[in-house]
Amino acid sequence: MSVQVERKPIIFSPDSKRVLARFFQLSEERSIKIIKRITGLSRTRQNELLNQILRGFSKRHRSVVSILEKNFKRVSPLLKKIALDDHEITYKERLIIGAYFTMEYSIEAAAFFNPSIIEDPDQSQLRDGEKRIILSFRATGEGHVSSIVFRSGIIDKNLDIQLDEVGRLLEKPKQIKNHQYEKTDFIARLSALHAPEEEMLTIIENKLSEVFTYEELRKYVKEIKEEHTLSLDSDTLTNQMQWLASSHYEMTYSLDTAISERVIFPIAETEIRGIEDARFVKFEDEKGKITYYATYTAYDGFSILPKLLSTKDFIHFKVQPINGKIANKGAALFPRKINGKYAMLCRVDGENNYISFSDSITNWHEEIILLSEPEEPWEFIQLGNCGSPIETEKGWLVITHSVGPMRMYTVGATLLDLNDPTKVIGRLKDPILSPNSIEREGYVPNVVYSCGQMVHNGNLIIPYAMSDYASTYATVNLEELLNALSNSV
Repeated sequence: MSVQVERKPIIFSPDSKRVLARFFQLSEERSIKIIKRITGLSRTRQNELLNQILRGFSKRHRSVVSILEKNFKRVSPLLKKIALDDHEITYKERLIIGAYFTMEYSIEAAAFFNPSIIEDPDQSQLRDGEKRIILSFRATGEGHVSSIVFRSGIIDKNLDIQLDEVGRLLEKPKQIKNHQYEKTDFIARLSALHAPEEEMLTIIENKLSEVFTYEELRKYVKEIKEEHTLSLDSDTLTNQMQWLASSHYEMTYSLDTAISERVIFPIAETEIRGIEDARFVKFEDEKGKITYYATYTAYDGFSILPKLLSTKDFIHFKVQPINGKIANKGAALFPRKINGKYAMLCRVDGENNYISFSDSITNWHEEIILLSEPEEPWEFIQLGNCGSPIETEKGWLVITHSVGPMRMYTVGATLLDLNDPTKVIGRLKDPILSPNSIEREGYVPNVVYSCGQMVHNGNLIIPYAMSDYASTYATVNLEELLNALSNSV
């Protein structure tokens, strides 16, 4: 039974004009030379230079002066190496120095893809049949570094999306707070990541205080390396200690920013090469309290680390690593507990769909259960999920992605039993979406891919990426889809 799909004409395209100010990292030797050149300028030349900088960039960033001040502070320790005290540098020189260590980064110049959609926490002042929504995207810029960005809008009774005006002044978090660690819990997480040698475990246990911060951990690691001759394995472990600790943090955005101006850009060492494919879900706990979670993948250039993003208002976010057997790409959290446990879709082998359960939302050490393997020709290479399951009266609706001949990605659907989601009770024999003649052209040809859907007015709303370049969305009648799934087995 085929399912009718309506593709909508809206395109979410990358916009190279949306730029973020980043710290520009240079070697210590070159940085010192630059600072000397700036301080060697006459006051007249300095004034002219600063005026040019402010004239060129003040309208492109919210409070560009505070950005320059912040980046000056990052290089200010170098002043001592050229026999200058901080108080000897004038305010204008600080800003000029800061400008030389600042660069603009076009966060979505290369691609704007892998979207998810979720209900906005604020559903006030709407007309009948409308719902306020938040779309998240993976935005990719220079060097293929990815970040998470948002769009907001309203979907109406006709399933058309009217986007809010997109803010131009992009904003990184106003405040970043590193997590405090308890020694016992941290060592348990570390051991799950990399089993330490017995002697090294004793060294770590003796060195760590009962509660510590990331900065304190860096000091402890330095002391361990100075005080002991470490094996290659133990030296690797100390690096992983810092890597793991940098993965916990909280961030808060200014209240005067639009959600489209809030950029979740790589912050931690585990993320320096990008954060990918956030799968957002509206999670309701046993007391009816709502938290918005997103699983995503962090990449440091060598290793991937799945993480859990959580927020209640899309202003304050908490980030934690996901540990255990499911620690791979493409995890997707169920929107509520099942039989008292958290449930997660995962793909631990890069080929098949699995499910796992846990008493902890971040520690997953229980058995991983195989859900489905490739069966149809369009999925012979691999299966995966396209976001969190959606609860319906007939079962858990899971939108899936598959890879077939010529590495063509398609979107399908599976139905799981409501009370026992380890049981597949429906599975489409044909894809819902395959790349058409327009969608197949892009950065990675022949790919359609989604990271999360929602139900509105009896229809499934599926935002999806087109060949890893831009995004759009389609709609499917939910009853028709569920009937097709129910008749498929």
